[in-house]
Amino acid sequence: MVYKLIAEKIIELKKADLDLRDKLVRNGQLFEGYNREMEALHNKNAEILNEIIDEIGYPTVEKVGAEANAAAWLVIQHSIGKPEFMKKCAALLEKAVAEDQADAKQQAYLSDRIAVFEGQPQLYGTQFDWDENGEMSPKSFDDLEKVNRRRKAVGLNRLEEQIEIIRQQVAAEVEKPPADLKERIKQADEWRKKVGWIK
Repeated sequence: MVYKLIAEKIIELKKADLDLRDKLVRNGQLFEGYNREMEALHNKNAEILNEIIDEIGYPTVEKVGAEANAAAWLVIQHSIGKPEFMKKCAALLEKAVAEDQADAKQQAYLSDRIAVFEGQPQLYGTQFDWDENGEMSPKSFDDLEKVNRRRKAVGLNRLEEQIEIIRQQVAAEVEKPPADLKERIKQADEWRKKVGWIK
């Protein structure tokens, strides 16, 4: 590890994120749209991490160690209000994965998240949301067999297994489908336009 203090800072960003998430889950506030307090923290963390990346480049395992590398990925994955930052990081992450300095699973999740926010089908089926039947399901993807081949190539389980895991997690957190799915989708689309994911 080259940048010990920076590594510690990145790990702090992740801890702040997860601590706030836990608090919002306990208070039943996490699942009603994009919580304003969470959005503000995600944006702040993204700005701090962007400054770090401008200083040292992508926080690879070699530079900051495995824990901080994974923490940086989580901050990036949650920086949904900063499309340009996420896309910048996706390009840097792709290079880090090619150089064996980051996990290919991270790239799969990040590329899927960007695709979903841009309204495109995902390649790995990592992004989930409520469907019209009131079940947590993968967002749109091209073909189940192809998705499972891609998932296997990066070390992910089969999508059918992941669906069960996600649904169990949702039940454990007592997350409920939105009362009005159409309204939720409309609000999400308005937000995506506002921050620049779609026109």
